[in-house]
Amino acid sequence: MNYLTAGESHGPQLTGILEGIPAGLQLDVDQINQMLADRQGGYGRGNRQKIEHDVVEIVGGVRHGKTLGSPIALVVKNRDHAHWSEIMNPTSPETSENTLRQVNRPRPGHADLVGGMKYGHRDLRNVLERSSARETAMRVAVGAICKQLLNQLGIKVVGHVESVGSIAADHHRTLDVDTIENSIKQNDLRIVDQDKVQSIHDLIDQTKKDGNTLGGVARVVATNVPAGLGSYVSWDTKLDAKLAAAVMGVNAIKGVEIGDGFTAAASLGSEVMDEIDWEKQAGFGRLTDHLGGFEGGMTNGMPVVIKAAMKPIPTLYKALQSVDIATKETMKANVERSDTTAIVPASIVVESVVAIELAKAITDTFDGSNLNRLKQQITEYREEFKEF
Repeated sequence: MNYLTAGESHGPQLTGILEGIPAGLQLDVDQINQMLADRQGGYGRGNRQKIEHDVVEIVGGVRHGKTLGSPIALVVKNRDHAHWSEIMNPTSPETSENTLRQVNRPRPGHADLVGGMKYGHRDLRNVLERSSARETAMRVAVGAICKQLLNQLGIKVVGHVESVGSIAADHHRTLDVDTIENSIKQNDLRIVDQDKVQSIHDLIDQTKKDGNTLGGVARVVATNVPAGLGSYVSWDTKLDAKLAAAVMGVNAIKGVEIGDGFTAAASLGSEVMDEIDWEKQAGFGRLTDHLGGFEGGMTNGMPVVIKAAMKPIPTLYKALQSVDIATKETMKANVERSDTTAIVPASIVVESVVAIELAKAITDTFDGSNLNRLKQQITEYREEFKEF
């Protein structure tokens, strides 16, 4: 299974191609659009989200609501393109009118400067239009399809916010997906602890007044994942490594933890190794889940737990120092429309890429050409592991 996205932040549309979804999966488009809407929400978001109302259009690989086994083609229109149609026109020649919004003062923390140097762009808008987190809307659409496939196999995946800035928003760190889902629906922060909502709102409001931004930590839990996905035999077959790479590929993510992660590094071995038990009905299991569902690069049947540390948004309304790439004068960086914090949508994006990688691991391990066959193989595989 593989996927590809294309499109610029203010271009006509985002386009995605998803290859490798089994034939016979009944797609719920409303569920895809709900995840796209959730990605646009969350306290601390900017004005761009008032313009865009993301809706997916499926233009290939699906007939009468069911996947065909062929590549699935997806489109999400950019409504804001109406205000940028000349500036972002893909084919019209360059003129003084359509280059009015050039970017020549790179923003610290963004891809602007290095991207311009690497690709030879003197207008850094050519960099920021693609490096923008707007692209993640398509990754969420792809992830929503993968979540529907996983749900058919009894696997649930949910992402939520564990902290915003310096405020921890989940002290309990539950592994129960239903509890997490029910809790995060009750607020606009996707947090489990309802008593932290007001203090986080206050923090975001004050940060916005100060012209600053906030980061945070997102956490994803996946349950009923079959044991044995991934492999220990080579470095590039370890599934936890693939998941970490996918999460690090999300915009502004600067750190990834599996299970207890960095906390485990400061603990004793006896405190973080998950002791093994056995039950006649269930087979082998673990008494705890400090290792986040992984041993030797393979899933061990426990819930998969991944955390992602997101840096504060680099675009500041009180701009930081930069240098004009044409004049080499020290100036304030360009200011683009942005959010005070994007940790809420980031939790959905991270959830999506985790779902993609888990679906990819399953279709790589089993025959992913037909859904019913895939279900049968996974059922037999689970039974085989119970009898080990």
